Amino acid sequence: MRPALLLPLCLALAACAWLPPGATDPALRGDAARPAAAQAWIRSELYFSVGSEGQPQTQVDEAQWRAFLDREVTPRFPDGLTVFDGYGQWLFRGAAAPERQRAKVLVVLHEDSAARSADIEAIRAAWKRATGHQSVLWSRQRADVSF
Repeated sequence: MRPALLLPLCLALAACAWLPPGATDPALRGDAARPAAAQAWIRSELYFSVGSEGQPQTQVDEAQWRAFLDREVTPRFPDGLTVFDGYGQWLFRGAAAPERQRAKVLVVLHEDSAARSADIEAIRAAWKRATGHQSVLWSRQRADVSF
């Protein structure tokens, strides 16, 4: 194919694939676990401390984190999740300075139900039991999703 014809051909193909805002591709049907579009789902973010600066006894290595994820999280949310490495700080009540910590941020998109909330609480409790930590921050917000 001649290079001069390549750009117009690519633009024409892209125009064929474009859908106007609000249009739905009929091929995106989804299923019960992964709907093509769902409203009023929840985006849950869980913040797990995996190590405090200067305190080697609080360190959770990658293998320990992965084992926790495999044992406690994946069975409860087998359809998918995302984990980010983070860094933050936390001021304990009465402390003079914040404690700086490495963290794992777990993001799960799920339906808004009592069963899913119970799964999140079970994960938080398991982490506190396994590590002796006082808390796992849970932030949640409504999300409209499409798969």
